[in-house]
Parts: sequence; C-alpha cells; structure tokens
Amino acid sequence: MKYKGSENFSHNQPERLGVLVTNLGTPDAPTTSALRRYLAEFLWDPRVVEVPRPLWWLILNGIILRIRPKRSAEAYASVWEAEGSPLLLHTAKQAEGIREALKKKYGPNVVVGFAMRYGNPSISKVLDEMQEQGVRKLLVLPLYPQYSASTSASTFDAVARDFTKRRWLPDLRFVSHYPDYPPYIEAMARHIEAHWANHGRKDKLILSYHGVPLKYLLRGDPYHCECHKTSRLLAERLGLSPEDYMTTFQSRFGREEWLKPYTDETLKSLPGKGIKSIDVFCPGFSSDCLETIEEINEENREYFMEAGGEGFSYIPALNATPGHIEALVKLIEDNIAGWQIPTNDPESLAQRQKRADQQKEMTYPGRSL
Repeated sequence: MKYKGSENFSHNQPERLGVLVTNLGTPDAPTTSALRRYLAEFLWDPRVVEVPRPLWWLILNGIILRIRPKRSAEAYASVWEAEGSPLLLHTAKQAEGIREALKKKYGPNVVVGFAMRYGNPSISKVLDEMQEQGVRKLLVLPLYPQYSASTSASTFDAVARDFTKRRWLPDLRFVSHYPDYPPYIEAMARHIEAHWANHGRKDKLILSYHGVPLKYLLRGDPYHCECHKTSRLLAERLGLSPEDYMTTFQSRFGREEWLKPYTDETLKSLPGKGIKSIDVFCPGFSSDCLETIEEINEENREYFMEAGGEGFSYIPALNATPGHIEALVKLIEDNIAGWQIPTNDPESLAQRQKRADQQKEMTYPGRSL
C-alpha cells in the first residue's frame, strides 16, 4: 500500500497547528443528480442508518434514491442562495471568523480549515491541504453541540479512515460535544435576548433539535439527554419557567419511532391549547440550513398558523455572529491548551531550506532525500 505524503515535502518545513471545523454537508447544487450523489453518500453511512447493509442497499438504491432526490432538490432550490448552499456559506464564514480571531492572537502558524462530512469540501481534501501547510498538531471541531453517534462519531470515523492512508499523522484532538459549555449557552442566550428586544417575545419558546430514531437512545446514545440539558441550561440563563419553553425534535425520516415530542405535531396542537404565538430556536444547528429555513420557518410555520396560531417568529441560528465566533474560539483554545503553538521565525524559508540542503549533503553525499 502506498501511503499519502506531501507532494513538495521538506524536512525543514515550519510546523503549524491546525483547526479543522466540520459540518454535516450539502449537495453541490439544488439538482436531482447532485442530490442523488449527496444522499447516496449520506444515507449509506452505517452511523446514520443502522440497518443491515444488504437490506439497506436494496431499500436505498431500489426505492429512496429513485424518489427522494427530486423532492429534496425542490426543497434545496427554495433556500439556495446566489453564492450557493446556506449551510456551506455560513460554515465558511464561521471558519473565516475563527481564522481571523486566532491569527490576531497567535499569528499565521495556526491554520483553520473547514470541511463537510458529506459532499464538498471533503474532509480528506482539506486534510491534504493542511498537511501541505505543515500542520503537525490537529484539532477537529465538528459543529454539533450535542453528541450523537450519527454525527460526531461519524465525523471521527471519516478522519480516522483518512489517517489510515497517511504516512505522517499529526497529533490529534477531537471535540466530541459541548452541550453545556458556558460560552455556548451564553452566546445563545444573548442571541435570543437580542431577537426579543427587536421583535418582541411570544407566548412560548420552542427549542427544536434534529431528531434521531428512538432505538439510538435505548442503545445508549446520549443525544436525547444532552439536548434536554442544553435546553434546561439555556432556559435557566434566560430566566424561563418550565411552562415558558418546550424541547421538541424535528426532521424524522421513515416509519419507525423517533425522539418525541415531534416538532411538527407539537406546533399543530399548540393553538388548540391556547398558545397562539411562539418563538422557535434550534440550539443543535450551528448554521441555518434546509432544516431550519425550509422545514422550520416555512413548513412548520404553516402548520402552526393553519392550526389557529397568530404569531410565529423563527430565531435564526447563531451562524457567524460575533458571540458565536467568540464562543467557538474559546472552545478551541480550551481544547488546544498544553500544545505549544509554533512561533514565527524571522529566518526566511529560503534560508531554512538552504541550511537543510547543506546538512543533507553532508550526511548523505550525492543522495536526493
């Protein structure tokens, strides 16, 4: 087996510390063919769908990939921006905000990149770029505050799989979750308070998280518990009573039971219980995407209003707001603590290379290394 190395490797290359920010992923375009490629990669991941592979291959290729791509493409087209996918654009801006903050504090020897677990830019491609830039210490930060095997663990799988093909592995640290991280809770609280100050506060705050099958919880996945922990801490910080907010779960897929209560069914029922106006916020989504823009702010808004609701306000995700960037930078700094960050060397790279070439010639005369 041939292991990956740097194309223009030099033993005298300055070492850098890398931060790889990841998110779930997005198709390359809002088209049926692009959605088929994306869904084939996403839904084939055994961390996402825990069904025996032979059976799932038949279901996925015989039914789902024949029907779902066209429907999904129409939904993506409704939220697609001129520059591309909202999730991709927001994640790129988050990475840029983190990059600028770390550069001000540590200089150019901290490299920040972003990748998607599914689709582009791929984890392997960005790791290639980081290796070429001399990254020898790597922190991976998946933007999933609450841990689930279907998200955080799947990202670790992708990084680990890539590492099995590399010659020189960097020191690795991995942020698997941060559901109760104080700066994250504070960033959300201030974000919601700012929204209330500008738009007023509704009767109840709905905190909607992406759902997972109930069987994952029963098999030991902590996601359900961590979502409720985040909700509780956020509510306490906002000074809310248990009657002022609800935790719900959205985006279920298939016929089996998922985590409850379901967001759509909850919103359909609230007006009949006398709750006529709601704010909806999605603490588990670091960036606005199809599931927040189309599913929550369009589809579920319609459910609520048609059921007799009078006021619906979607509070956008944290995205690249200053408070979110500040919280993520603090999270990164906490997780790279103890690592020596390379300092800027006034000696030019050309001088370094010349000295290295002289040392090699003295040690291995006539040999190219």
